[in-house]
Amino acid sequence: MAYLAARLPVLSLATRAVSAFADAADRYRVAVGIEPVSPTQRADRIAASFLGDRLMRIDGRPVSGFAELSGFFETRDGWIRTHANYPHHRARLLATVGLGGEPDRDTFAAHVRVLSANDIERDAAELGAIAVRVRDETEWSASEPGVAAAAGPLVQSDIREDCVATTLRSPTRAQPLAGVRVVDLTRVIAGPVATRALALLGAQVLRIDTPRLPEIEWQHLEVGQGKHSALLDLRTNDDAKTMRDLLTSADALVTGYRPGSLEQLLVAPPGIVSGRVNAWGDIGPWAGRRGFDSIVQAASGISLIEGTHTPGALPAQALDHATGYFLAAGIVDALAERLVDGRGRTVAAALARTANWLLTQPRSAELADTTQPGDDTLVTHAGLRTARPAAADYDDYAFPARPWGRDAATWNWG
Repeated sequence: MAYLAARLPVLSLATRAVSAFADAADRYRVAVGIEPVSPTQRADRIAASFLGDRLMRIDGRPVSGFAELSGFFETRDGWIRTHANYPHHRARLLATVGLGGEPDRDTFAAHVRVLSANDIERDAAELGAIAVRVRDETEWSASEPGVAAAAGPLVQSDIREDCVATTLRSPTRAQPLAGVRVVDLTRVIAGPVATRALALLGAQVLRIDTPRLPEIEWQHLEVGQGKHSALLDLRTNDDAKTMRDLLTSADALVTGYRPGSLEQLLVAPPGIVSGRVNAWGDIGPWAGRRGFDSIVQAASGISLIEGTHTPGALPAQALDHATGYFLAAGIVDALAERLVDGRGRTVAAALARTANWLLTQPRSAELADTTQPGDDTLVTHAGLRTARPAAADYDDYAFPARPWGRDAATWNWG
């Protein structure tokens, strides 16, 4: 019996990521003259946090993690994995395979069964849809995107030449990042996990979304604890100015978009810690492609390792969660280092890089039975049941997720 049981060492990955974040928090405490906590980890708390979407209940009801057209589908020459949770991704996927109307899963499956997985993957990339051909790990590791994913550390941190004045801080042992301001431009799931972790340490995190792309409600509720949520359309002059004003007094900017997709809309001010996370990394032929945890699992060979007769999946969206904690650790370290020299830093993490690390670790020949975390790893607020923080030194987040987009885009929270 084991938490997060799989052939690949998912619990080891999860524990390593959460420990990296907790250790970075202690280094920051030391940097601001506060006694470290020397945290201990609880496997059940870590597992519950990584299983947050599966354990979540809204008025006693579970949520649906994937939409009807998201999943594995057999093709004439293999398998594809699709992601169509958002309406715009569904529309692009249907355009990719040349299917009109409102098909159900069975209709879609029958349609793609006679198509080529390679063709679907190629056309999806061109149209901005999200679908990949399922590969084995040998093919992936020898491919150009696989080689790119294996390059570099789990978290890449680079020092920039630009500087900033000292941050106004009010750290405590429980909230060492109190006084630190973070602009959060992330969605699904790694980025929000990272910024939720920063909020857990006391940072003032303001998530900004565009009103043109509504968020899936349960996803926001599951990873939005401790943050405020506002809407800005950066293509309008007024909202673009508001964003510039927010960034002027921010300490960190965290983004979760493909490389180059935000540069025309905003410019980060000098000295800011810029954290970014994406699916495939910043180099290689897939750097500009869209992707999610399930898609990276399928492309990298994880799905074939975890499946039997058909492709399978990890017991949690572990690449997302682990990458989020790795990114948060890198950002906390960058903030600590900035206290010394005032210089800005860029911190980057990628799901494919985390997947590569997982694939290089020892694995189990047999799949152990899964142990579910107990009720003491969960907390309920007004009918919303979510997992407690993975960091066992914290009983809960400062407050549950606030309604998506309802807050003002300001640092004056009152």
